[in-house]
Amino acid sequence: MQVDFEDGWTSGRYIIRTKDGEAVSTFSKAGEKIVITDHTEVDDALRGLGYGEVLMEHIVTDMRSQGKKIVPLCPFAASQFRKHPEWADMLN
Repeated sequence: MQVDFEDGWTSGRYIIRTKDGEAVSTFSKAGEKIVITDHTEVDDALRGLGYGEVLMEHIVTDMRSQGKKIVPLCPFAASQFRKHPEWADMLN
């Protein structure tokens, strides 16, 4: 499964594109060391198939490698942090 990353000056997003739809998770940059996950959306045809979790895994892995912390404002992102206590070190 390919996850694309688009990085802007103040925000970014991770996207999975399939023939059946897209899954997207967006974040805002809050300084040099903090990102705020603010929205996750998965097209109806892809819901319940783990696409949202894959997006969150990529965000956590990438931000960890960059030495950044995450504020999970998005309800889905917050729920994923509760399900993955091993990500606790990434919380700001």
